Amino acid sequence: MNKKLEKYIENYTSPEDPVLEDLYRQTHIRFINPNMVSGHLQGKFLEMLSMMIRPLNILEIGTFTGYSAICLAKGLKPSGRLITIEINDELTDFAYSYFVRAGVETKITQMTGKAQDIIPALDIIFDLVFIDGDKREYIEYYKTIIPKVTPGGYILVDNVLWGGQVIEDETSDPQARGIINFNKMIRNEEAIDDVIIPLRDGVMLIRKK
Repeated sequence: MNKKLEKYIENYTSPEDPVLEDLYRQTHIRFINPNMVSGHLQGKFLEMLSMMIRPLNILEIGTFTGYSAICLAKGLKPSGRLITIEINDELTDFAYSYFVRAGVETKITQMTGKAQDIIPALDIIFDLVFIDGDKREYIEYYKTIIPKVTPGGYILVDNVLWGGQVIEDETSDPQARGIINFNKMIRNEEAIDDVIIPLRDGVMLIRKK
């Protein structure tokens, strides 16, 4: 997107929460691949969508430093809970410190490990799922989680445009190939409706019929 237009959009979007602003800054200072953090525009989108759905249970695959989890947790029902799964245990304490600062630590359960191993053991039906883990495993994530999504529930999938590489016939990037194969699979799914929103690196919104 044109940088001036992107700045305009940010200026006309509700201001970023100061805790999230600091989280975003510290992520860029302290961690490799800080571009994985959601950021202001996507974070506000996640927050508002969660507030519209008012979910009781949310599942997030890929915590990273916790930005998106905080945004999603803001829309939970008073008794609601968000489970977030991260494979890198070195990020747990950092993310939790910001959950505390944002006042959502009692609503969030952090789990460490492979989502494909953890999810089958969860005796929970989810109203909202956010997939933002290893792109090579998106199909596995989807097939593992779709039975645990309530009819009429939603799945959000991040990075489905992968910097525009999805329109290339040939790519040696395994992450891009994972996204391409996932998108093709979703196109042939009959039990859902979906739309790709060109926000940031592309967010797919899926509704289970």
